[in-house]
Parts: sequence; C-alpha cells; structure tokens
Amino acid sequence: MIKIIFSDMDGTLLDEKGNLPQGFDEMILKLKERGVIFAPASGRQYYSLLKSFDKYKDEFLFIAENGTLVIHKGKEVFSSPMPKKTALEILKTGEGFKKILRVYCGKKNAYVLDSQNEPEYIAELSKYFTRNEAVNSFEEVDDVPIKMSFFDMTGKAAENVYPIIKEKFGKTMQVVLASDYWTDVINSDINKGVAVQNVQKILGITPDECAAFGDYLNDAQMMQAVTYSFAMSNAHPDLKKFAKYETVSNAEYGVLVGIEKLMNEGLI
Repeated sequence: MIKIIFSDMDGTLLDEKGNLPQGFDEMILKLKERGVIFAPASGRQYYSLLKSFDKYKDEFLFIAENGTLVIHKGKEVFSSPMPKKTALEILKTGEGFKKILRVYCGKKNAYVLDSQNEPEYIAELSKYFTRNEAVNSFEEVDDVPIKMSFFDMTGKAAENVYPIIKEKFGKTMQVVLASDYWTDVINSDINKGVAVQNVQKILGITPDECAAFGDYLNDAQMMQAVTYSFAMSNAHPDLKKFAKYETVSNAEYGVLVGIEKLMNEGLI
C-alpha cells in the first residue's frame, strides 16, 4: 500500500493558471483518512510552497529547491548546502548574459542584485521565491547557499544559459533544466530522487510504498525512486520514458486523476 505521494508543482499539480486543482482539499482528506502523506516536491522555495499549502504546513512533507531542502512539520529533515565560493563562481558565469536573472537561493531567502531588481524580473521571481531580497552584491549574502538559479526571460534557457553553465560546471555540479525559462545548479549528489530516497530511509518506507507525479526533466530521478511513477500528458517527452504511467494534463487535474486510479486499484 502506498504511504506517501510526491508531486511536482508547476506543470504538474498546478493548472495552467498556477492554481491548485478543483477537488484538491477533498482528495487530501481522503489521503489523510488512509494515512497517506502528501509531499510537494518542487524547484520552488520552501516558503513559496508554504504559501500554497499554509493550512497543511503541519501535515505535508515539503521537498524544496529541487531536493536540496526537506522540511517536515516545520523542521529541517536534511539539506544539501554548497560551498559559498562555488556558489559565487556559478553566479559570476551568468553575469554576461542579457535578459537573464541570477538568483542566489539560500535556506532563509532568495537574493538578486539591486541592478536586476526590475518589475519584469521580480514578478517572475515572486512566483517561486516568496521570500526574496535585493542586495548590492552576492558576496555580502549571509545565508547558506543550496541552489543557484538562472531565469531566462526569452524562454530559451536550453539554448542560452543552460549549455554554458553545463559545460563549465557539469562535471562537478548538477546542472538542471527545470523549465524553458529556468536553469538550476545544485550539488552533484542531490536531486529530487535523492531527496525521495532520504525520505524513504527516514520514514522507513520502500519505493513500493511511494508514488510520484512530474512533468519536466528535473523530475526524472524522482520517477526512478518510486514504483508508481506518473508523467503528465503535457510532460517533456524524455521524462515519459521514466514513468510507469501517464495521466492527463495538469489542466485536466492529472494528479488527482492519477491518485484516483491508484485508489481504484486498491493501492491506497
């Protein structure tokens, strides 16, 4: 029987307008009655996830920042910090790009430069980083770095910033194409899948007791860490190779449809 369900947010659980699917609260109640934990697993900041699930903050398990920070009932389960020197080197690499927002992602906050503190950037930043702050330089930030991110306003991250960062840091860090707009850099030994495996060890559960939903390449390892993996119909084609099932799109509330399928099969 499934004991925990991991779900990506954007393009997966949230609809095309960024809203939770209709019937979400009712489904969570059914899961709670069956003793199943729901676990948002996202590239988003922990505080961004809290904003979406404030009333469930003491119930859900949160996998934030692509697996680099895991929080359960308000307490850190584990994290994967990177050396600040490395973080600064990564961010420096992206300073020459036009229309690219660089983000220093810490445990407490997300930081951008004053020089990039513009409405067109901040509107996008606030979607994923509820707590954000503009600073004069990244060197002055006093926060543990867990992820460095780059937002490509053109929507062509795969062609622009991603290959450059990948070429320079791909051998020592994990460079993840999180969407058409976002490129994330985290430690080489961490990802959503590793976070899931750590949660499994901590809670004493097996892959056979886990399900996961995702839509993009940064969900691939999470798919491989569970037995019951679902790719959305709108998922990246390469992600579908790692999923056991395919569900309908996020616009059609595919996560809820998938959970209902598991219930109908007697797995929840």
